[in-house]
Amino acid sequence: MSNKEMFKTIASEVQLFQDMGQKENFIFVIGALVSRLISLQKAAEIMQIEPEVFLKILDLMGIEFSYLSSEDITIEQNW
Repeated sequence: MSNKEMFKTIASEVQLFQDMGQKENFIFVIGALVSRLISLQKAAEIMQIEPEVFLKILDLMGIEFSYLSSEDITIEQNW
């Protein structure tokens, strides 16, 4: 199985979207967002949904996202 076929197989498992293009975009956007290559605003724009809705989707999927760095979170928790 080629990488492209494998990616399509994985993308097809995303239940939130009907369109394969949206499913593929979602996986790409999640990776870019978690890697801090794009902002939440940009991720929502790419997916053509409101940022609050995108954030809710992440929450429902159990994907933790924060604007804070790991160090910032530790400082906040110890405050």
